[in-house]
Amino acid sequence: MAAVGQYERFDHLVRLGWALHGLGVHTSLVLPVAGQPVLEIQPAFGAPVHITAIRRYCGWVFTWRPWRARLWRRDRWVVADAENAADIIMAEVGG
Repeated sequence: MAAVGQYERFDHLVRLGWALHGLGVHTSLVLPVAGQPVLEIQPAFGAPVHITAIRRYCGWVFTWRPWRARLWRRDRWVVADAENAADIIMAEVGG
């Protein structure tokens, strides 16, 4: 992916992390040496959730589906430009 796409991905994840922080959610931006950055959130109950930003036909989306999932599930992604993306994600992951 071009450098511009990488910066866009990073920008979306940081913006989401800040919005989740405003909701009182513990967030960490994970920048691996190899691979794509992810936003890790710790819901009130349960295991940490990894959120990625992916460019799709409708623009950038956040997804939190398991890495092994092959199919998109409608309840596992939200458009990154949605003003209430943080609220939607927390409602879905049980925070």
